[in-house]
Formats: sequence, structure tokens, C-alpha cells
Amino acid sequence: MRNQTCCFTGHRRIPAEDYATISERLEQIIRELYRQGIIYYGAGGALGFDALAADTVLRLRKELPEIRLILVLPCLNQTKGWAQKDVEHYDDIKKRADKVVYTSREYAPGCMHKRNQHLVDYSSVCVAYLTHASGGTAYTVGYAREQGMRVVNVAFSRPSVV
Repeated sequence: MRNQTCCFTGHRRIPAEDYATISERLEQIIRELYRQGIIYYGAGGALGFDALAADTVLRLRKELPEIRLILVLPCLNQTKGWAQKDVEHYDDIKKRADKVVYTSREYAPGCMHKRNQHLVDYSSVCVAYLTHASGGTAYTVGYAREQGMRVVNVAFSRPSVV
């Protein structure tokens, strides 16, 4: 199953002026990966790129019948402190996902890294939205590279393998 699985990682903030372009690139990459036999897509349930990736997979399910969304969540209370509209969006994605996995029960230091490692450990390709070299996304991309994974970054005009 790992060779049929892609994970997503990305920043929580996507500039409004870049959102449509990033969304279009992401859809093109998912379509291409699907043609290559990637049918499982793992997202971490965070705001920003994770939500965009999950929404894109769910939208493409209408025309790509085998595509599946797997949410890999860091803890049961991930949405603590989120705005109500973001919680509602998260809950909608969770309801529509094909599978939901929790890597920890409660929030604890390191639970986000544990989630990110799980996403990478069960995937063969990583699609990222990476614009700066620090934080959780940079950590996850670095970990994926250490594992020898193919990483595609949608932050650039021609999505690049990092």
C-alpha cells in the first residue's frame, strides 16, 4: 500500500493572491500521481495546505473513482482554539474522509512530529507547499528526503522535486 500512497505537508498560511494557483497546481499533481497508480492520499488535518489538499482529493473523488483520503491526525483535540468556521470545515472533511487515524490521544509535545512522521512512513511520495526552511513543513520535507522519498513542491511555478 505504501507504493500507492502520497502524503501532504504544507504551511498553514497560503497568501490569498497565491491560493488559486497553488490549488490548480495541487490538482494537476494529484491527477498525475493518480495516473501513476497513487490512490491513497494522507493529510494531517491542519489549517491551510492540509485542508486544501483534503478538499482537493474529496472533490476529485467524483471523477477518479479509486482515490481515497486518509486523515492522519495528531490528537483528538487538534481543533482546540480554532475559529468555529475552521472547526466546521475540519469536521466536514473528517466526515467525508475514507479513513481517520489518530497518532496520539491527547495533545502533548511532539505529537505533531509524530503525525508528520507517520504520514511519511506510510507513503512513497510527498506533495508539499514549502516556502521557507523552518517549521513543521520543513522538518517533514527533510524527514521525507532522509527516507529517500520523492518530494514535489507546489510552491513554485513549475512544481519541483525537492
